[in-house]
Amino acid sequence: MNVYDFDQTIYYPDSSYHFFLYCLKKKPAAVLPVIPKSLLFAMRYRRGKIGAKPLKEQLFSFLTRFDNVDRTVTEFWKLHRDNLQDWYLKQKRDDDLIISASPEFLLEPIARELGVSLIATRMDPRSGKISGENCHDAAKVHRFFERFPNGIIDAFYSDSLSDAPLAELAGQAYFVNKNQRNPWPKK
Repeated sequence: MNVYDFDQTIYYPDSSYHFFLYCLKKKPAAVLPVIPKSLLFAMRYRRGKIGAKPLKEQLFSFLTRFDNVDRTVTEFWKLHRDNLQDWYLKQKRDDDLIISASPEFLLEPIARELGVSLIATRMDPRSGKISGENCHDAAKVHRFFERFPNGIIDAFYSDSLSDAPLAELAGQAYFVNKNQRNPWPKK
């Protein structure tokens, strides 16, 4: 199977960021109140005081103010599907796996439409709370083998060197920069 990171790899630039902006535009009264505290969390994250999980939970805490998140996600993908990269759509296979730190509820509809498997951060779409770990770095390897105990990665694609643990498992690994795919950098 081929395994792909999602944001800035096969979707450009970032689906969580686009979703946040979409929700801000659609329902500003629900999203604006979380911004000041989210900025404080972002500064603490940058200083290494907190991890990505509490930051992400704070950013998505606006979900508690939405009546129908599923409908909002569906509407979001109608407008943002075009951000999928053409190079990926041309080489997509049915046994592809998307593995992402973005919320599972956000990526499920597009993965289903593409007909591919998905592993992503398990986030409650009603609260923004994450179950387990943020699906990032080495956690992606753990989640991969949890789902595919004997899985073999033919090729891996990502925009982030933090995905090196998955790249090391792949027969071939590619570093993605927009539409350019180059061999994974050597250590």
